[in-house]
Order: sequence, then structure tokens, then C-alpha cells
Amino acid sequence: MPQLFLLLGANLGDRITTLGRATDLITQRIGPVIRQSGLYETAPWGVIDQPAFLNQVLMVETRREPEEILNQTQAIEQELGRVRLEKWGARLIDIDLLYYEQLTLQTDRLTIPHPYLHQRRFTLVPLAEIAPAFVHPVLQKTTIELLADCNDTGKATLVLPNKQD
Repeated sequence: MPQLFLLLGANLGDRITTLGRATDLITQRIGPVIRQSGLYETAPWGVIDQPAFLNQVLMVETRREPEEILNQTQAIEQELGRVRLEKWGARLIDIDLLYYEQLTLQTDRLTIPHPYLHQRRFTLVPLAEIAPAFVHPVLQKTTIELLADCNDTGKATLVLPNKQD
């Protein structure tokens, strides 16, 4: 079954509860979560005048196609109260598709792998926890190599270890 990597983020409301609810809905609507990183508190990126985020990466097995996954993740965001006011602004929940196996895809609505993945420490740190040797299908570097090359100096501090430890 295809494997998918998702990044979850929240910086408003009860962040831990929201991420947990999102994970439950992803399991119900997209597929079982096979691995999940711990929760990392991270500095905002893009728009820096906002509260810190909690971020987590999930590895999910799915039978759904990428566009259908995007529809489901956006529906989950809306159900959990996401309102899109400002690009990279504060939000109750954000769910990004990072990878879908080794697929490369670019449509009007979706780019896989995620186009900013390699530039964001808040993505790479939790991804490295669960998939350190995964190779980026375009850049041909592992997660660990991408993290070593990343110029983002934002901190990513583990605040809650994953449930698998």
C-alpha cells in the first residue's frame, strides 16, 4: 500500500488536542498512521509575528490518490476550525502533503514533494525522526542530508516524544 508523509502544525487554541483530533480523522479518512514523530515546538516561518507552532510528521498508508488526499486534508482542516486569512499566518491546524512514495506531481492545486520541504527545519526535524533515510525524489538527498544542508535557523524543540517510544 502506498505510503504518504504528512506534516501537521498548529499555533492557536489547544494545539495538542487539535493535532490529536487531526491524527484521528486522518486515520479514519485517509489511512492508518504507521509512524508518527514526537511533537516539536517550532518558531513561525514566513510570518514571524505569531505564536510558536507545534509540528508533527505522520507516515500514513493509504489507498487514496494525492488529489483525494488533498481534498480530505482540507476538509479535516475546515472541520477543525481552520480559516485561511493570511499565507503562513496563525492557524488552528495545517496539514501539508510532504511526500507520496517517490511520486513527483505538479498541478494547479498540489505539488509533491512539498516545494518548501527542504527549506524548513520545522518540517525536516520531525521527518528525520521517523524517516531519516527517505530520499527526496527530486533532490536525491536523504532527510538527514536535507537537514544538514538546511539554512533555516529556526529552533525545533521536542516537547512530547512520540507514542511509539
